[in-house]
This record gives sequence, structure tokens and C-alpha cells, in this order.
Amino acid sequence: MPTLSWQKSSYCAQGNSCVHIATTPHRIHLTESGDPSAAIVTAAPAAFHALLQVLKKDTPRG
Repeated sequence: MPTLSWQKSSYCAQGNSCVHIATTPHRIHLTESGDPSAAIVTAAPAAFHALLQVLKKDTPRG
């Protein structure tokens, strides 16, 4: 697996308890902390896009 370049979510406050994302040409990688060696979720771009669409649809707008 190539070395991943992690980026913290722009919706994250200060600290490392955030969602981090890294991409490769055919995969999206997510982790929930500043330690990318912890639990990592990997998805194809189409599956990740579908997840985002569901989350946006189900998120209440204030």
C-alpha cells in the first residue's frame, strides 16, 4: 500500500479527534483519529460518493 497523505476534515475543531481522509487513484481511505494506523475504512470512490449522498439527505438542516 502506498504511503497515504492524510488530511483533517474542515469541519473538525482543534485536536486530533476528527475524521481524516486520504485518497489513492482507486480508493478513499478514512480514519477517525490523528493516528492513521488505527481503524481505517477503505471504499471505492463510487461507494464513498453514495455514502455522502445518504448522509447529506439524512442530515437535518437547521
